[in-house]
Amino acid sequence: MTILGEYVLPRDQPIWTSTLVEALRVLDIEEKSARQALARSSAEGWVVSERVGRRVRWSLTPPGRRLLTEGAERIYAFGNDERSWDGHWLMLIVSVPEAKRDLRHRLRTRLTWAGFGSPVAGVWVSPDLTRQREAQQIVQDLGLDAQAMSFTAAYGDVGDQETMVARSWDLSELKDRYEDFIDRFTGLHPSGERGVLRAQTELVHEWRSFPFLDPRLPLKLLPDGWSGVRAADLFHRKHVEWRPEAQAQWDELADISG
Repeated sequence: MTILGEYVLPRDQPIWTSTLVEALRVLDIEEKSARQALARSSAEGWVVSERVGRRVRWSLTPPGRRLLTEGAERIYAFGNDERSWDGHWLMLIVSVPEAKRDLRHRLRTRLTWAGFGSPVAGVWVSPDLTRQREAQQIVQDLGLDAQAMSFTAAYGDVGDQETMVARSWDLSELKDRYEDFIDRFTGLHPSGERGVLRAQTELVHEWRSFPFLDPRLPLKLLPDGWSGVRAADLFHRKHVEWRPEAQAQWDELADISG
């Protein structure tokens, strides 16, 4: 999906199986696995095949194009879209009986993916007030809207925000992942026939998970020297630096395979 989004989506033209297989080989993925990945993408409706003589080429389907376009917007904007924060919180109160463990898990999973944190059982908070519509959709989908309540307010005088943030989000694992990303790509200077193509693809592939892992808390609520800021700067700088050569190497690969 990273290759499709980074190289196939911008060109809006079919791509040969041999090109995709060779591109994945550059990433140390064997031909059998590459063809299985293509088959899965086709089964899920993201790409469609067309036989031309004895060869096969692939095109993005309308749903596949929408998925990749939305993903690209989220990936490339992430880290560049720092918003101001007025100190107000969105609080969602929704409890699920202990006996309904599957429902509790689904609620937790979806609210976590939406960037919410939970300081105590049954209470979810987010500094992003625009998440209210998404939260409403989640509780409706799960049949919990009749017992859910939401509030928007500033933090009061009892306790402190730092403690609430620490209880709501475990940022330690996210911090480690950001630092691993920084360590991996800071000193990387790709070379060789397909070196930049590989480096750019791996850069984007690693970065694409962060929009789903990071709750995007305002800087005011994050530890000093937050590694996410440095990682975002590194991603955007490297992506711009490597893009022309990576795209040229892709075009060369497509010409050879074609």
